[in-house]
Amino acid sequence: MTGPARPAPGQRGVQPQRPPLYLRRPLLAGFLRQWPLLLVIVMVGLGLLLVAVERWRSGLLLMALGLVVAGLFRMFLPVRRIGFLAVRSRPVDVTLTLGVGLAVALIVLAIPPT
Repeated sequence: MTGPARPAPGQRGVQPQRPPLYLRRPLLAGFLRQWPLLLVIVMVGLGLLLVAVERWRSGLLLMALGLVVAGLFRMFLPVRRIGFLAVRSRPVDVTLTLGVGLAVALIVLAIPPT
């Protein structure tokens, strides 16, 4: 008669297999898979909040920084990590996001303070 397998001396028993995170908490797993997009959305959202409380210069600079970060993510992260930030081809995405981010930052910095 054979019973359950015993672990070798000095080894621990076999732990029960936990289901993967995407099965246990699918919403959290989805957010973690899309962390570059989530970071960019948080930066742009905080910038909009600053604009709403009449700190428009800081808010627009934060939004421009968010676009530059999105362009850098798109430039350096592989497609499987970048998630929904990959919309077009890599050169087009990088050119547009970095270009618009730098243009907004330069325009904001060019406006003299009142």
